[in-house]
Amino acid sequence: MRSGVTGFFADRKDELGLALALLTRLPAWRIDAGGKDAALARALWAYPLVGALVGGISGASYMGAIFVGLPLALAALVALSVSVLVTGCFHEDGLADFCDGIGGGRDRARKLEIMRDSRIGTYGATALILSFLMRTTALMTLQKPLLVLIVLIAAGMIGRACIAIPLVMLKPARMDGMGSAASSPPWPAIAAALLFGIGAALLLGEKGMFLLASAMVAAMIITLIARRYLGGYTGDVLGASALSAEVAALLFACSRWGFS
Repeated sequence: MRSGVTGFFADRKDELGLALALLTRLPAWRIDAGGKDAALARALWAYPLVGALVGGISGASYMGAIFVGLPLALAALVALSVSVLVTGCFHEDGLADFCDGIGGGRDRARKLEIMRDSRIGTYGATALILSFLMRTTALMTLQKPLLVLIVLIAAGMIGRACIAIPLVMLKPARMDGMGSAASSPPWPAIAAALLFGIGAALLLGEKGMFLLASAMVAAMIITLIARRYLGGYTGDVLGASALSAEVAALLFACSRWGFS
């Protein structure tokens, strides 16, 4: 970490670039991160900002699809297709591996082994299909392009902010891999990430706080399952927490503003 006001902002710029490079396929600027693992932990505060960018791009594609006359179902699929292109299916991969490991392994060691396998199994495929169906249906019922844009931005920010939940509650399940590199983020980074999540919820008014609560419950469920069966978190647990929280946020938005 660099000293002085200029150094402080330079560090934050590098952390934002690291978050962008980690969570998306978008080009990031040149980064002088020093200890990269420590910088990844400090970059947690920037994850919601990257989520807002992904949600904004996805929402804009939905608006464009509606503008050219596509029906709601196709517009929703276009939005989700753009989202996975931007992120490289990063969180989807985490959810699929997590579900395959938890569902297919007989013990902790086997579950972790399965989660490292690049092949997808029945549990992972089913989880992905259901997550896409739920997100597509939620966007269809929201209908209004501007509302979809705002909800996608808020859900993207909240989902990434919820990555803080397993990081705070659990220790790494193993000492190698992406998860261990993001371990032990400093409390200012954790607090900033959660504050960004609260701010995103407030974009939708008072009901937005219930949207945030539903997302946190989803991430908490993933966290408790990971603690019970894995003894900690991995990168796949973090990805599963983020995507589950985002799906829960969209479902709550659908229940409150759908077909409005």
